[in-house]
Amino acid sequence: MSRRLRLLIAAVGIVALAWLLLAAFDRALALAQRFMGLPAGMRWLVGMGMIALVLAGIAAGIWWLRPRKPRGPVAAPDRASLEMRLAALRDAGSEVEEIRNELGELDRRRASEQLYIAVFGEISTGKSSLIAALVPGAQPRRDARGGTTHEVAHYEGTAPRGDTWLLADVPGSAEAGGDARERMARDEALRAHAVVYVCAGDLTRTQGDELRWLGDFGKPLVLAVNKADQWSGVDRERVLRHVRDQAGGVPDAVVAISAGGEERFTRRLADGRSEAVTRQRVPDVAALRDAIARLVAPGAHGLEPLRENAVLARIHELTGEHEALHRAAEAERIVTRYARRAIVGAMAAVAPGTDLVIQGALAAGMVRALADLHGVRVTDVDIENLLKQARLTLRTGTSVVLAVAGNALKAFPGLGTLGGGVLHAFAYALIFDSLGRALAATLAERQALDQADAGERMRELLGDASGSRLRRLAELTGEALRGIE
Repeated sequence: MSRRLRLLIAAVGIVALAWLLLAAFDRALALAQRFMGLPAGMRWLVGMGMIALVLAGIAAGIWWLRPRKPRGPVAAPDRASLEMRLAALRDAGSEVEEIRNELGELDRRRASEQLYIAVFGEISTGKSSLIAALVPGAQPRRDARGGTTHEVAHYEGTAPRGDTWLLADVPGSAEAGGDARERMARDEALRAHAVVYVCAGDLTRTQGDELRWLGDFGKPLVLAVNKADQWSGVDRERVLRHVRDQAGGVPDAVVAISAGGEERFTRRLADGRSEAVTRQRVPDVAALRDAIARLVAPGAHGLEPLRENAVLARIHELTGEHEALHRAAEAERIVTRYARRAIVGAMAAVAPGTDLVIQGALAAGMVRALADLHGVRVTDVDIENLLKQARLTLRTGTSVVLAVAGNALKAFPGLGTLGGGVLHAFAYALIFDSLGRALAATLAERQALDQADAGERMRELLGDASGSRLRRLAELTGEALRGIE
């Protein structure tokens, strides 16, 4: 863009802005004249209303711009209730030994009274080099390719105030195909009394999410910005201010460091040849040591309640995931069991789904069983209303149900040649499978018997003609009918 064109655009913009300001001023004068023409009582009333609006706007602006208080840590349930839930899962056949081991590790570290600090962050940010600088003589594995820490290793050193600490070198996050190692790193971060999170400059979105995740668990946290030796003094302060803004007040401290490590470059020799040079960079972690000293001043005993809350909160999450998987598997068994019974009962039905009267007792039993599984209290009225909703859905979709059933049975000549009874039996299998799955999904998601949501999900499932689902229901129909014979 030429200079003249830029000047022309700027001039047009200035003229447009001046015009808008004049128009606004003219409008303000017109309103002022109309205001002064009002009776005295009306002027007071309008004036007070305008003042109230201005004050409300100022208050809203102050509220919006106020410093946000950091959220408190996630509250963990008491240990006794967690152990009861784990025992129930174990009795139900779920594999929860790994979770129970976390409780054992919690007790072991408390009894040891040692101070644990986890060095956490993305791959290739200098975590291993930082541990080598903080714990002289430690030899963690390092590799220029990045992502070489594949397990948790502890290094014993001397804390800033002279006592002993254990630094955990954990696998780096954001590594391709490293989901299991990332979970390992996160679990170790929660087991520690405090966390040093290492980054190299600006925070990425993933790093910001990890910091907030640690903050949600209430972890004492220092954010260490590595490779500060590459910046001038002015740039260092600018980077630190920017990272603090990105961190949003989650870390207890943000410091600039140089973790050291190896530096590789190519040097040009006087005779024109070049050679690869590797040298050790001098670490500078004094600011980090001071920040850690302030962070862990209460000692292992003083920080233990926060650590225990974080570990129990994580165990609560994992237990909930196992409970959800157990309920999903049990719901599948309930739906399959009642669908099988519906197939048998359907052989006496004239038309599938027209009233569900013949299958009413089975449908009510399935609803009650699924509600009990999810801990939702239901009354007979709730069940009746849900079945009325199901009947309405089936009256408007009977032709769809029959069409789906008929097309599915064409793929199974042995069943399709048995006539209308088999068709009706398969249709009832489709109806009960759709009702059961819709209800199970609603109960799991909403923890309530939401009739509208269950009805909508059921309509979608009734029209689902996916091959795998229909094949499964056809096989179930065949098995049930062979059992009758």
